[in-house]
Order: sequence, then C-alpha cells, then structure tokens
Amino acid sequence: MTLSSHHPLERSGLKFWQVDSFAAAPFRGNPAAVFVYEGPLPDDFMKNIAIEMNLSETAFIQIRPGQNPLLRWFMPMAEIDLCGHATLAAAHIMMTEIQPSLNDITFDTKFVGPLHVQKDNWAYRQIYRQVYRMDFPSRLGERQDISDVPEFVITAINPDHRPHTAYKSRDLMLVYKDETIIQEAQPDFHALKNYPDFIIITAQSQNPEYDFISRFFCADDAVTEDPVTGSAHSTLAPYWADQLGKTKLRAYQASKRGGDLGIEISNNRIFISGQALTIFSGVFYPDVPT
Repeated sequence: MTLSSHHPLERSGLKFWQVDSFAAAPFRGNPAAVFVYEGPLPDDFMKNIAIEMNLSETAFIQIRPGQNPLLRWFMPMAEIDLCGHATLAAAHIMMTEIQPSLNDITFDTKFVGPLHVQKDNWAYRQIYRQVYRMDFPSRLGERQDISDVPEFVITAINPDHRPHTAYKSRDLMLVYKDETIIQEAQPDFHALKNYPDFIIITAQSQNPEYDFISRFFCADDAVTEDPVTGSAHSTLAPYWADQLGKTKLRAYQASKRGGDLGIEISNNRIFISGQALTIFSGVFYPDVPT
C-alpha cells in the first residue's frame, strides 16, 4: 500500500502520553495527559487540548535550553495553579521517555515556583517500590467557623453528617469524625456548582495501613470528582501531621479508582510520594500554532 501525501501518518503533531499517577496497576490512581514540546504554545490552544483530552488535568512541559523545563497544568475549564498527579506524570515521562538517565528534575512553574521531583524508594506494605518523591509547598490555610461554610455545601455533601472542622486555602477542607462518612458520601454536584472553590472532605482512617483518607470535589469541572489529588495534600498533610503528631503519614484518596500517597513533612515543605504507569502514547494532530 502506498500512502498519499496527505495520509495522517505523515503529518507532524504533538507527542503525548497518558499516565496513571498514584497507581500500582492500570486503571487505578488518577490519569493525566502529558505533552512535551519546545516552542511556546498559546494558552487557548493548551486549554482546547485539555478540553479534548477530557481528563481532570493535562500537563504541558516546555523544554527550554539552559533553563528548567516549564510545567503548566490545564483543567478542561481553566489553568490551575498546582497539580500533584499531573506533576508526578510529567516527572515520570521526563525520566522514562525524554531523558531516562535522569534521577531527578526541577520544573519551573507559573504560580508556585520551582518544583523538584526525584526517584525514590518508598516502603509500602513492606515492599520497596520505585516511586517518585515530589517537593510541594505546605498550605494549610486559615481555620474557618463551620457556621461560615455555606449550609448548601454541607447539605450537598452529606445531609446526615456535619463536619467538625474547616480550613480554607485554595480549597475548602472539611473534616469529619468518621471515615465511613467520607467513603459513603454521594454529593449533589448540581448544588455544589454554586460554590466557587474545590472541596476536600477528610477523616482519620481506621485502616492500620493509612493515617487518613480524603476525597476531592470539583463540581464545575468536566471531572466532578478528582480520583487522586496530590495538591490537596498540601492542605491535608499539615493538618493531619498536627492532629496525629507525626511527620510521616500514609494517605488514601477514596475515589472509585483510589490512590495511595506517602507523605513526609519537613521545614514547611510537603514531600509526596507515589507511583506512576504509562498507559498509552499518541500524537495530537491538529495544526500546532507557530
């Protein structure tokens, strides 16, 4: 068979990979798409790609000679200031597909400064696995009176149970007394669309393998519940470290896909560890702006 000059296999495009982050097996954790490119791309173009990918986040890595790669994250609705699982996915692709000899990498970012990621070994269930360790900012935020949390938010999450503690950073974090409340919550996302910010719900875990569990809601996005949210642990980790008197914690995000995170706190930084698996790769063919 002879290909015509216009056959799609002969077209150039943007290479991308899809990665399951915070996952030890396919179809677990949180999927993110990763695009690696050299020239700058227009913001609208990156947002349209994120809409097309229809994942909670798509990572864009711009390779810049003599500088750290620039990492940005786009949800289908907008660019986001910090994303853990897409950072993990980006580091995984850089250290497996782009420069396999790398053991660590530092990304520059638009909103939160440099982010460092390194290969590491994390003891989990008495098994040492190759994981990535991300250096993230700590941002517990300010404590809120429960009475200041809109009643429709509390009712939309679970009309039968009220949180006992609330903190507000980028996200609103609501703390409940029992992990079954977290696991069994069936939020009314239609109602939650009227709240402008992301919402974390969390409780201490009764499972000896974990210290706390959480879920993360983003009702106004294409993906209403984020499967595993690394950035949320910049708020979760300092709270639970204080409550439990520990600087090393194990966390589980109790979405349908589920995800395990290792956490260590040091000098106002949150070190988040997790695994990542490349699921597939491809080429994005729409004309790339020049």
